[in-house]
Amino acid sequence: MAALSRYFHTLRHLRGRQVWFQLKRRLPRPRPNLSAAPSWRAGRELGWTLPARREPSLSDAGTMTFVGASGKLDELGWSGPGAELLWRYNQHYFDDLSAFGAATRSDSHRTLIARWLAGNLPASRPGWDPYPTSLRLVNWCKWLMSGAEPMPGQVASMAVQARFLSGNLEYHVLGNHLLANAKALVFVGSMFEGQEADKWLRTGLRILARELSEQILSDGGNFERSPMYHALCLEDMLDLVNLATARPARIDPSSVESWRQTASNMRFWLAAMCHPDGEIAHFNDAAIGIAPSPAELARYAEELNVSVAPAKGVEQVGDGVIWLRESGYVRAETDDAVLFCDVAPLGPDYLPAHGHADTLSFELSVKGRRVIVNGGTSRYGSGAERIAERGTAAHSTVMIDGCNSSEVWGGFRVARRARPFDISIEVDKGIAMIAASHDGYKRLPRSPVHSRAWRISGRSLEVVDRVTPACPAMGRFIAHPDIAFENAGEGSLQLGPVHLEVETGALRRAPAFHSARFAGKRSTEAACITLEDGRSRVKLAW
Repeated sequence: MAALSRYFHTLRHLRGRQVWFQLKRRLPRPRPNLSAAPSWRAGRELGWTLPARREPSLSDAGTMTFVGASGKLDELGWSGPGAELLWRYNQHYFDDLSAFGAATRSDSHRTLIARWLAGNLPASRPGWDPYPTSLRLVNWCKWLMSGAEPMPGQVASMAVQARFLSGNLEYHVLGNHLLANAKALVFVGSMFEGQEADKWLRTGLRILARELSEQILSDGGNFERSPMYHALCLEDMLDLVNLATARPARIDPSSVESWRQTASNMRFWLAAMCHPDGEIAHFNDAAIGIAPSPAELARYAEELNVSVAPAKGVEQVGDGVIWLRESGYVRAETDDAVLFCDVAPLGPDYLPAHGHADTLSFELSVKGRRVIVNGGTSRYGSGAERIAERGTAAHSTVMIDGCNSSEVWGGFRVARRARPFDISIEVDKGIAMIAASHDGYKRLPRSPVHSRAWRISGRSLEVVDRVTPACPAMGRFIAHPDIAFENAGEGSLQLGPVHLEVETGALRRAPAFHSARFAGKRSTEAACITLEDGRSRVKLAW
C-alpha cells in the first residue's frame, strides 16, 4: 500500500501532455532525415560576444573530466556501461569549446568533433538524445560564430540533428529540458537559411515565449527554486541575447527586449542567492562548478549591456532584507552576516525532479565565511546516496519522527510534498524577523506542523522551532567543513567565529556531510537539537 500511495501522489501532479508524451516516446523513434542541409551562413560574426566560460573539461583530445570524474575516450567510447548517464551526457555537450583557455585546445577540439561525427550514428544513444543534442548544437553554433572553421561533415550533421530534435522535443519532461530544446532550434534556425531553418526558428521562438512566462517567476527566479539551475537558465538567456545581437535580421526586436529584461531580473535574483564568497547557496539540487560562476555570468552580461534590476515580485522588506516572494527565499544581511531562509514550495508540482526535502532550512555566512550550510548535491542517479542527499537530514532544518518533510524517492521523484504557509517577514529597529510553517508532516499520526522563526540582528541569530502537537523531532545545524567544530561548555559549541548555545532543547554532535561540488562530498558535523515538548531555541552569536 505504501508503494501504491507513493506512485499515486507522484503521478497525480503530472500534466496531461507529460503523460501523453511519456507513452508516445515508448514507440519507435522516427528515422533521421538525412537529406541535404539548408544553406549555411558561414564565417565569424562581428557582433558576437565571448560567451560565459566554464572550467576546462578536456585535457587532450581524449581525456575528459565531468562532474568530478575523469575518463579517456579510447577506453570508454561514446556510450556503454563504463560511465554513468550524467557523465555520458556531459561527454556529448562539448562545453569545453567555450571553456577557459579554449583557444589553446583548438586542435584537440577539432579532433574530438571529428571523432564524434565518426562514432555517433544518427539516432544513436545517448548522444542523440534530445537534451545532449540541444546543448551540443548550441555549443557548436557558438564555436562557429566565434570564427572556427567547421569540420568536414559537421554542418550537414547539425542539420540532421536539428531535424531529429524537432521531432523529439521533450514534452514528457518539460522544464529546463524543453527550454534547452527550444534554444537549440533558435540557434540552428538562425545559423541556417531557407524554409526549413525558418520553421526551426519559429518553433523555438514559440516554445520560448510560452515557457519563459512560466519558468521565470515574478521575482526573477527560475521555477525549480535551485540556484544552480537558475544560473544555467540565466546563461541561456544571455546566449539568446548574444545571438539576437549577432543575427538582428532573424529575431524580432520585441523578443530581444523581453529577453534582456528577463536576464536583468535573473541577475538580481542570482546575486541575492549568493554567499559573500561569490558562489551560490545550496538549496534543492545545487553544486558549484556546473553552471558558469556568478562572476563569469556577470562579466558576460556586462559585455552584452544587460544590467541588474529587481523584478516586480521582489520585496525590499527593510534595510538588508530581500524577500523573493514567489520563489520563496529570504536574504537578510547585516554588517557581518548573511542569512538565507527557505520558505519555498519544493518546486513546480509537475516537475519536482531537482527538489529536496529542505523546507524551512537555512544557510548562514559570518564574516565572509560559510558557517551553517545544507548538504548540497554530489551526485545524480537513483541510489541510496542520492536519496539521502535529497532527504531532510541532509539539511539545516527539523526532522520529525525520522521522516522526510517531503516524500523524495528514486533519483528525481517526489510523492507528498511540504507546502509553507503563514509566512511573515518584519524588520524593526534593525532586527529582522522571519517566520513560517509547513504541512509536510501532516501525513504522520496526529498531523504535526513544523514552525520556525529566525531573528537576526547585527551580532546574533536566534532560531526557534516548534512542532505542534509535540512529537519526537530533531533540528540539525550542519557546519561547513572548513569551520572548526568545538565543545564550548554544556549545551554550547564554538563553530569558527560563531558561538552556538541551545537555550531550549538537548544538544549533541553528530556526523554530517557537505558537497559544494559534484563528487566533492566532505565530512563535517552537525549540531543536533532534540526538541523538548515540541520546542527548541538556539542562539548563534558572533
